[in-house]
Amino acid sequence: MNNQAQNITAWKDKLVDYIILHSGALISATVIVLIGLIAARWAGKLLDPWLGRKKLEPPVRMLVVRVVKLLVVGIAMIIALGTAGIDVTLLITGIGVTGVGLGLAMQGVLGNFFAGLTIIFTKPFRVGDYIEIIGVQGQVEMIELLTTTLVHTDKSLVIIPNRKIIGEVLHNYSHIRQLDLTVGVAYGTDISNAMAIVRNVLAQNPRVLKEPMPVVGVTTLTDSSISLAVKPWTAVADYNPAQAEIYQAIVEQFRASKIEIPFPQREVRMLNNPA
Repeated sequence: MNNQAQNITAWKDKLVDYIILHSGALISATVIVLIGLIAARWAGKLLDPWLGRKKLEPPVRMLVVRVVKLLVVGIAMIIALGTAGIDVTLLITGIGVTGVGLGLAMQGVLGNFFAGLTIIFTKPFRVGDYIEIIGVQGQVEMIELLTTTLVHTDKSLVIIPNRKIIGEVLHNYSHIRQLDLTVGVAYGTDISNAMAIVRNVLAQNPRVLKEPMPVVGVTTLTDSSISLAVKPWTAVADYNPAQAEIYQAIVEQFRASKIEIPFPQREVRMLNNPA
């Protein structure tokens, strides 16, 4: 215990002596670090609006600003350590060796990171696009370096690791989607009149886009009805509400025009009936 106490005292004495002998260098190093922090914050505040005027994606702006701030702070730290009398060469070598070890230990995180960079710079989709990938779909709310966040139609969040996105088949609907509706009418119906009513319903609905033009036509002939395909385009946010509104309006207009929407029917004949 006495030896341990003596060693601690000796280290304290050496530390005090070092601070006294190098007080000027330590003060200078502290000032350099403070200047570096202030410069990093100042650079970030100037760089972010400038990049915004260049119309870069928010994730790209965030990445560039963070990298610049880290570089400024890192350079300030290296200069400060050199000013304080610490061998910077050995420090840089140690950081390199540590970086290799961390890289091996964090392969999954690095995979997400580089996949995030690939998404940000190749731009297979943007914030606001509606996409479908690896069995999930939703509107892109945020693209970060490690994950991409989608908002599902039920307002739940879907968070996907970026490495799961790269290399997968991606369906990007962008900002509009096409409804795929089907309406059945009886075989005795005037098809031209029925399609005219459907087109009028679509023209009256404010959620339906004028361009691209809606598609209306006969799609199949079933056992009990003629099926009309109704495929208008809507904005992503209007996809579900427009479907309900269009179906309701078609039913109401068909009833008002005496157009029958038949239900499946079967004719049964009894053979060898004594009656």
